[in-house]
Amino acid sequence: MTTAKDLFIIAMDPGPGQSVGQGDLSLALAGAELIDLIGAGAVAVDGDRVVPGEPSTADDRLLAEAAAGLVRQAPYELIEDWLWRRGRDLSAAYQDVLEEEGELAQERSGRRFFGSARVEPVDTPARRRASERRDRREPVLVALASAVGVDVEGTGEEPGVENEAVSTVIAVVHDAVTELEAVRQRRTIENAAFANIWRGP
Repeated sequence: MTTAKDLFIIAMDPGPGQSVGQGDLSLALAGAELIDLIGAGAVAVDGDRVVPGEPSTADDRLLAEAAAGLVRQAPYELIEDWLWRRGRDLSAAYQDVLEEEGELAQERSGRRFFGSARVEPVDTPARRRASERRDRREPVLVALASAVGVDVEGTGEEPGVENEAVSTVIAVVHDAVTELEAVRQRRTIENAAFANIWRGP
């Protein structure tokens, strides 16, 4: 399982009073893919840009798609631009793949996550590994979960991420999610103002 798949599974059970937005999760999933590609040596981070490295040999289909979509011409792509481009509808793509792989199942009593079907994680070794990463408060997973509003319980300070490139990606994910929320709020205000115009005095 990749970090992105682990994150998706964790996001399906965010805890009482917490919810995860589809756009927020898509941005974080794109960040998780980038972090796994950094770990595999397929990309490096130079300042705020994604610099392709050796061609990826990822076995995971979605991670291989992410690697294939890297901009390989200088001055290369900004991390933020990568998140918005790669993240487009990415949460729906992960839901489809996880269902195909038997990690999610449609259940009448399941949670309506994204789309019309109710789904819930299946008790598989992959799900247990994702839960173990969460319970260990693995720094990268905790940081990405936090970006989408999932509070991973624990005591003491939030674990730090030692890899500078990974820390940079996580920071940009947080900024992008904040920006998305600002866009949502602006649209809500604009829609309310438009409705008031039609209602009249």
